[in-house]
Amino acid sequence: MPALPSSIIEPIWDQFHSLIPPVVDTHPLGCHRPRVDARIVFDKLIQVLKWGIPYEGIADETCSATTIRRRRDEWIQAGIFQDLEDLCLKAADKMLGLQLEDLTVDGCIVKAPCGGEAAGRSPVDRGKQGTKRSLMIEGQGLPIGFVIAGANRPDSPLLEETLQQLARFGFDLPQRITVHLDAGYDSKKTRDLLNTLGCDYVISKKGEPLQAGKRWMVERTNSWHTRGFRKLAHPNPGCSRGLNPPVSSRDLAM
Repeated sequence: MPALPSSIIEPIWDQFHSLIPPVVDTHPLGCHRPRVDARIVFDKLIQVLKWGIPYEGIADETCSATTIRRRRDEWIQAGIFQDLEDLCLKAADKMLGLQLEDLTVDGCIVKAPCGGEAAGRSPVDRGKQGTKRSLMIEGQGLPIGFVIAGANRPDSPLLEETLQQLARFGFDLPQRITVHLDAGYDSKKTRDLLNTLGCDYVISKKGEPLQAGKRWMVERTNSWHTRGFRKLAHPNPGCSRGLNPPVSSRDLAM
């Protein structure tokens, strides 16, 4: 499956372009260099996301790495990426119907060679820097929320913050929600949390043979993220070389 089919680039761009606020020229003489077209920067960001290469590696005569970073930061501050994500979820709900009755949460460790504020020592990579992506999907496997933390953080302490991402749906939530979790969440603390939140749950038991159930979809989605969007395999906020700038994985994902 392609990470981002070409057939949806144009619709995404049309929606993205409609969210870009008007540019206010603050130069006192109005004689600076012409502004690089937003579509050029947009295409560059898509390429960086898919291939995971440095901004310097994707820059050319049409757009410099500095311009890509600067424009990206402008769009982040304007909230465009989050607005686009919310619009995509609303569209998916309208066309396909989000299955919020069944949610699955799981953590995925990725490398963070440049470190950063969110990075921590990875227990599966000889103590090298890494990050953990606590991902929540709905019943069909569509990502609807996530939290980024150090790779040395266990999955279960991130569960509450991950489930809080449901607040984006306001009151449009089903009366009963079942949360599916693997054995890493098998604890009284997790069950107490889910009981407090009023959620049903299906949690695999520690020490017993693999119980996949509906959790296979979150494993598949994590795999697609890592293999299809190489930038998400190295989300390292704070990298001084520009390989991974100080933005959230939500912004990288969009």
